[in-house]
Amino acid sequence: MKKSLFILTLLILIMGCKKEGCTDYTALNYNVHAEQNDGSCEYNQYVNLISGQITENLTLTSDKMWTLQGRVSVINGATLTIEAGTIVKALAGTGSNASCIIISRGSMINAQGTAEQPIVFTSVADDIEIGQLFGTSLNENVNGLWGGLIVLGNAPISASGNMLSVQIEGIPASDPSGLYGGDNPNDNSGILSYISIRHGGANIGEGNEINGLTLGGVGSSTVINNIEIVANQDDGIEWFGGNVNCSNLLVWGTGDDCIDIDQAYGGNIDMVLIIPTTNTDHVLEIDGGEGQLNTPFVIENCEVLYNNTSEAHFRADAAGYVSLFGDVNIQYLIGLIINKKLMILKEMIFFIIFVLPSMMCIWYTIVKDRKDYKKFFNKN
Repeated sequence: MKKSLFILTLLILIMGCKKEGCTDYTALNYNVHAEQNDGSCEYNQYVNLISGQITENLTLTSDKMWTLQGRVSVINGATLTIEAGTIVKALAGTGSNASCIIISRGSMINAQGTAEQPIVFTSVADDIEIGQLFGTSLNENVNGLWGGLIVLGNAPISASGNMLSVQIEGIPASDPSGLYGGDNPNDNSGILSYISIRHGGANIGEGNEINGLTLGGVGSSTVINNIEIVANQDDGIEWFGGNVNCSNLLVWGTGDDCIDIDQAYGGNIDMVLIIPTTNTDHVLEIDGGEGQLNTPFVIENCEVLYNNTSEAHFRADAAGYVSLFGDVNIQYLIGLIINKKLMILKEMIFFIIFVLPSMMCIWYTIVKDRKDYKKFFNKN
């Protein structure tokens, strides 16, 4: 009897002593042998991680907060689709592996936001939440917290040595997804519409940062409009060749140039608003081709606000047309046609307010005097 009770008690104890540990398979320390959760589960604070290479079509939905980790490349003809209102927050990454998104040649991005629901790329340090347009933790002076967005295509470029394709700046030469340029001016890299890119431009090497939006060899079938770049450590938007047309661009608070054109970019840019800060280098940095190709570009309706010191810098080999509003110091105008509208507008206002009334008064006096002279002579 005593032996039976002892065996029964032992069985109860054995059955009751389940192995404890973390039983949640989504946790970092999930224990496959654990039978009972002991509350020790540890979770990554960053959810919905995106990292490495995207080789198949992928959609980022607006009901989740997405986290970018390291250099992410869309390759093998895949399409990255991002729903309107989606927020992507990026970890900083380190060195050449700074967090960024590369849309490689032959792949596409379909990111179509709206005015009410823009697509936002920002840093994990930004406290913006799903459904919000902006957070409160960062301002226009905080930059370099992650990389940026890089779109690469097969359109012609004017590279040194007349190379058909070259490696984009900011991406290691060992990464083939960084190649851009080709012989297809009508190449299509997708759609970017109502996009906000904030607090990027991570320094990946000595004097080498990533632009807010980099466009390398992007063709004319690509659609780019309503783009906002805020607080980027390097350039706001930089074109390397290609001929994609872009419209409705806002660049605010860069650490280098706001708009930068290289390698004989030959597209049209319309409606640009530039808001430089004290850290901004040039509001416009325009270079020509490095090879034989030197196609002209067009920038229309470009306005610079709140600026006293920034310069528009045009290299001697640059070719194109610029329609510019703003009191900007323009350097090196060789090869370019500049229509500095604000100066024309100021002159027109001065003419209308001051000169025209004076001329009318003089004209009235002359006419009146002539009439008086006629009356005088007729009387005599």
